[in-house]
Amino acid sequence: MRLTFLASSVVLALGACSSTSTSRESIDELAGWMTGSFSSAAQAAADPEYRDIRLHMAPIWTSRTDGRWLYVEQAVAEKQEKPYRQRVYRVHRDDHGLVSDVYELPGDPLDLAGAWKDPAAFQALTPEVLTPRTGCSIRLARRDDGTYTGATEHGACPSELNGASFATSEVVITPNLLASWDRGFDANGKQVWGAVEGAYRFVKGE
Repeated sequence: MRLTFLASSVVLALGACSSTSTSRESIDELAGWMTGSFSSAAQAAADPEYRDIRLHMAPIWTSRTDGRWLYVEQAVAEKQEKPYRQRVYRVHRDDHGLVSDVYELPGDPLDLAGAWKDPAAFQALTPEVLTPRTGCSIRLARRDDGTYTGATEHGACPSELNGASFATSEVVITPNLLASWDRGFDANGKQVWGAVEGAYRFVKGE
C-alpha cells in the first residue's frame, strides 16, 4: 500500500484551514487525541518500506496552565528500551491558533526511556531545563471533517541527521490515528532521510 495520498491530504487540509472557525479548536481535545500508545504494525505488515514503530505520548506537568505538555517516545518495536527519538511537546494557543512546540531533553535522554509509563519521573524537571527546537513547531488547525492537520514551516527546522540541512514534518491527527511524515533534506533540497512514499500511520491502542 502506497501512502502518497496522505501528503496530498495534508496540503489540501492546510488550504482549507482558513474556512475553519478557530472557536472549534480545542487544546484539550487535540492533546487528548495525541495522548496514548500508537503502533505502525499494520502499515509495516502491508508495506515492507515501513517499519513497525511504536509511539508513546504521555501528559506531564498537568498542573501547569501554559498549555498541555506531553512526553514523547518513538522506538522500533523490537528495541523499545532504546527509543531513537525522545521529545517534549507543548500544545498551546497563540494569536494565530493552535501550535505544538518541540523541545529536547537535557543530559542523556535514555535515562528517561520508558517514562511514558510513569510521568512522575518528570517531577524533578521543569520546562526551563528543556532546549526548544526553534523552527520545528507545528501549527495545527481543525478541519471541517473534525481532524487536525499541520506542518512545520518549510526550511525552518534545522537538522544535521544523515547530512540533512533541514527537516519537515506533516501530521494528520484523529481520535484513533496519527499520520506523521518526517523527512530530512540537504542544502540542495534532496531528501536524505525519512519515508519516501508518504506518512507513517500510527494506530492508537495497538
